[in-house]
Amino acid sequence: MQPNIVLCGFMGTGKSAIGRLIASRLGMRFVDMDDLIVQREHRPISDIFRDSGEPYFRKLERNLVRELAGQSCLVISTGGGVVLNPDNISDFTKTGMVVCLTAEPEAIFERIKNDSTRPLLAVADPLARIRELLAIRKPYYDAIAIRVDTTFQSPQQAAEHIIGLYRRHTGQSP
Repeated sequence: MQPNIVLCGFMGTGKSAIGRLIASRLGMRFVDMDDLIVQREHRPISDIFRDSGEPYFRKLERNLVRELAGQSCLVISTGGGVVLNPDNISDFTKTGMVVCLTAEPEAIFERIKNDSTRPLLAVADPLARIRELLAIRKPYYDAIAIRVDTTFQSPQQAAEHIIGLYRRHTGQSP
């Protein structure tokens, strides 16, 4: 059974872009949790938040974590808030290597400022909201042992770094 690679972190840290590169390089299947929830719910996340509320979304997310943690050979890009429930990280750690991607607030803002699909940033001052959410989530992100700062790395550089960590984690030669 080949362990999963689970990429956590705030929105805009590169989870999807980096995850796709890792999956391609290692011949693993890439799963974007947010995309899968959208596909299953037949509506965008912004509509799920607006119409059903964040608690409903977090319940969908929790159920998906359980499902994916029971599989192997996956590269999983989690939603930015998956860390809010420690059980999610605990479940993922049992069957994979969990990596928290980080980036400076200004870099995150630059990466996602033109993305209208981010319901938590639909505010007057998105950069201030990013800082606020990062501060709230910091203890959750800091609890993940493996962290990779993507602020000054290309997705390719970050992917190569994580592949190296994964090979060491699984006892494979580099």
